[in-house]
Amino acid sequence: MTAAALPLDPSDDGPTPIRRSREERQAIVLDTAERLFASRSSRSVGMDELVRETGLGKMTVYRLFKSKDDLVGAYLSRKAATVLAFIDAELHRLDGDPRAALLSVVDAVESDVTRTGFRGCPFTNVSSEYDDPQHPARSAAADYKYELHERLLGLAGELVPARAEDLAAQVHLIIDGMYLSGGLLGPDGPASHGRDLAERLVDAAVAGT
Repeated sequence: MTAAALPLDPSDDGPTPIRRSREERQAIVLDTAERLFASRSSRSVGMDELVRETGLGKMTVYRLFKSKDDLVGAYLSRKAATVLAFIDAELHRLDGDPRAALLSVVDAVESDVTRTGFRGCPFTNVSSEYDDPQHPARSAAADYKYELHERLLGLAGELVPARAEDLAAQVHLIIDGMYLSGGLLGPDGPASHGRDLAERLVDAAVAGT
């Protein structure tokens, strides 16, 4: 379908309505959700407010996401895909050096924790707002944690095959601790020791083999 054949967004006003693809509309909604959720919380943002902020029509938004729950799940799924893609690119760049690759994941967490406006891990923050383990947000967060752990486990397996699960779990706990502490106590609190602790654990595990 060419751009000229794309349907008009019914929410667009003015003499020259903007033609947007479904993907572009989804990006607008998810970008808006990310901005609002990051500044406050997903629970505190209602769909009416979100629709207004997108500049799209209500029907348009609900055609893309049938409910607030679906939108929150999609927001976390997109964020997970972005983070995992970054990690995968780092692992590819450092292919052949599992120690450096494993620590690069912790380096990325340290950079995230120390950035301006950091408010904690979005996967933990958002999923903790919902009690139902089957909620899309909880499912998306769990899927992300699983995928992250699988990458840590693969790298740990290259370093210390006999202790891969222990090392991967320990590094994973450091990452979660850095996010939690950084969000509550700031980057200069206990989170500032996370990278050093991870390096010590990795080197001790390798030396122990």
